[in-house]
Parts: sequence; C-alpha cells; structure tokens
Amino acid sequence: MSDLKVPVTVLGGGSFGTTLANLLAGNDVPTRLWLRDEEQAASMRAKGENARYLPGVRLDPRLVITSDAEVALKDAQLVFLAIPSGAFRSVLQQLAPLLSGKGLISTTKGIEQPGFLMMSQIVEQEVPGAPVAVLSGPNLAREMAAGALTATVIASDDPQLNARVQAVLGCPSLRVYASADRYGVELGGALKNVYAIISGMAAAMGVGENTRSMLITRALAEMTRFAVHMGANPMTFLGLAGVGDLIVTCTSSMSRNYQVGYALGQGHSLEESVARLGQVAEGVNTLRVLRQKSEEEGVYMPLVAGLHAIIFEQQPLQEVIGRLMSAEQKHDVEFSAFMPRRATDKEQQ
Repeated sequence: MSDLKVPVTVLGGGSFGTTLANLLAGNDVPTRLWLRDEEQAASMRAKGENARYLPGVRLDPRLVITSDAEVALKDAQLVFLAIPSGAFRSVLQQLAPLLSGKGLISTTKGIEQPGFLMMSQIVEQEVPGAPVAVLSGPNLAREMAAGALTATVIASDDPQLNARVQAVLGCPSLRVYASADRYGVELGGALKNVYAIISGMAAAMGVGENTRSMLITRALAEMTRFAVHMGANPMTFLGLAGVGDLIVTCTSSMSRNYQVGYALGQGHSLEESVARLGQVAEGVNTLRVLRQKSEEEGVYMPLVAGLHAIIFEQQPLQEVIGRLMSAEQKHDVEFSAFMPRRATDKEQQ
C-alpha cells in the first residue's frame, strides 16, 4: 500500500490537527501542517512540539510546519481539515482556489446555522466538485499522539477516497474502517459532544455508576432517534463513530466537552467553564443548534432539552432532573423500528 501514500496536508494546528499531522509523518507520508499564526508555527518548528495544544509530545522531524498556504497545499493530494467550526467556512473561502481537485477530509465536529449544515456540506458549497469525506471515531488527541491503540472511521460515497485515506493513516496503533454513511458518521461526531457535557456535569455531582450508564445509554437512543429522522443509517450508531465515540467522550477527563460539563457541575458559569478549558468545546454551540432543530422537526430529545434549560434558560438543576425522571417511560431499544421484520412461520408458508 506504500505506493498510495500520497502527499498530505493538514489544515489546523490545534491538538487534533497536530496529532493527525504527526501520525501521518510518522507513517512516512510526506506531510505538511498549516497554521494561520506564523508565530505559533515558528515556535513549533523551534521547539519540536505544540506547546500550546499538545505539550510534551515530540513532533516527527519529517513534518513540515508552515503558515504559507501555497507552500502547504502545492503538492497535496489529500487535505485533512481540522479547523474549529466557527472559522471553518471562512478558511475554506480563503483557500478554495488552492483546494480545488484535492481529496478533502473533514475532522471538525460541529453544525452551522442557518441551514443545519454539516462541515462536509460546507466543503461542498465552498469547493464544489472536490471529493469529500469525514473522519470520526473514539479519537482523543493525546492518546493518539502517545501511540495508544485505537480505531477511526473514514466515511465517503467515494470508495477510492476511503482507500487512499486508509493507506496514509493506517498503522500499528490505528485501524481505519470505511463507511458509506458520511452524513451519519458526521452527525454522530457532532451530537455526542452535547452528551459529553451532560456526562461531565453528572460526574462532578458525584452520581453513581448506574446513573452514568443510564445517561450514556439513553444518549445513544436519543441521538440515534434524531439521526435516523434526519436520514442517517441507524446501524452507523452501533459502530465506532456512534457508540464508540460516545463512550470515550462521555467518560474521559481528556474530552474537552466533558471538562466543560464538569466545571458546570461544580457550579461555574458557562463562560467560566469555557474559559478554564482554553480550547474550543464544540458541544456548546451544537447544543443551541440541536435544541432548535429538534423542536422544528418534532423529535423527542429530553436530555438535550434538559441541558439547554439548565445552561441557557437558567432553570434549576433539580427541577430539570425531576422532569426527566418523571417523564413517560417508553420503549428501551428503538432500533427494531428501523429493522426489517422477520416473517413468522405462518407467513412463510
């Protein structure tokens, strides 16, 4: 597969962008990492690490770090987009002429309003005609950077693009699985951030393991219900980009959204909680967007409604919890509604 290891560029020097670029360079893939801030780029070149977002992780000396977009993208055939959702469209608009014709892979987990647009849909608008994929899964940046074993999902309706990404990313510490459900994989990556905030709050409040298990399981049911309503494949949510990503994001203190939730559970304001993090927590904006969309579509999402009431409507925590626990007790597993029914013996006769 080494002949498929084409030149690659990663746009975005945050923790995940840096991790991804370093992993690619370590795979002996010609890799360039682009940052808008030349001062930060110079610091990374001089120190051999991203002291701001990934301190202590040594960067592969083969990795080229630059703030010059033309240099970064000149020969690249694959481009990974690791840009925060708030700046995603503006960066694409700036670099669109340089991105034309390249395989573009979004790793950003957010949703844009108006329009309820996934990041890959923004790519299609700003760089029309380019092959597009998304990358998502249980991929905490610091663990990946340390070489811990994990897996991820590359999703596109272009099998050749999936194969090219598998060729450059796959290594002894990372398995890359393919999917054709780009929308479902991307939606799962965005939605789970909201539930990580809830899980962090619960942990700070000292709830039991039973409670945390209940929250994560009901979160999976809720996000799947919404995703299927929007057109995603329900089976996607039983895989790495669904339940896999949800578990790690809702249980790890390395998760940024979990950290925000934990600070909220300790009694800090939303502004204080985000400021303490020092990085982007996509789940905060996704919560606003998701609450609005679920109401418009008439999709039952009690956890989303409850978290929104606590954070943005200043409703008392205990009052919201009381409503959640007294709501109608419906079916546990909802996948059966989306699965083909097995014919009875009588029907088969």
